[in-house]
Amino acid sequence: MQETLINKYNDKTWYFIIASLSLVVVAAVAFLIYHSQSVTVARPGIYILPKLNAFLNGSVAILLTTGYIFIRNKFIFSSSFLVSYILYHFNATETKFGGTDALERGIYFFILITHITLATIIVPMTLLTLYRIWRNQVAHHRKIAKWTLPIWLYVSVTGVIVYLMISPYYPV
Repeated sequence: MQETLINKYNDKTWYFIIASLSLVVVAAVAFLIYHSQSVTVARPGIYILPKLNAFLNGSVAILLTTGYIFIRNKFIFSSSFLVSYILYHFNATETKFGGTDALERGIYFFILITHITLATIIVPMTLLTLYRIWRNQVAHHRKIAKWTLPIWLYVSVTGVIVYLMISPYYPV
């Protein structure tokens, strides 16, 4: 019987792959944020992607709350979100929050900062959670999944909230 890819390598190798992939994703997003400041003219159709991102994040939140059965489907939505997010930030100018009310700005930036921080943390957590169930390490999977689920849900919901709060300030 042929050995599966997951079982072909030991835990240490997979932990290195998970850490490396997480670092690449976080670095790519950081680069895109920096790069968006150098974009002078956005392509006309690019502003549909934030709506798509909000839809995908909202879908992730709904699927996460429906339970374990849909977690595999949810991963497809999150992967689609990541591709859409990268395409948008590579091709669009930076959109700044334009609210002037101090309370509204405070709420927005609190949600945005916690969203970004936890979105960075959730990447390796999600990969490790998936890896552990693929390796049939159920006890270890459950230990991390009980943290992964609520953090991922928070990131998904706050992603939609951030979009709703900033969408009036998109150029189109």
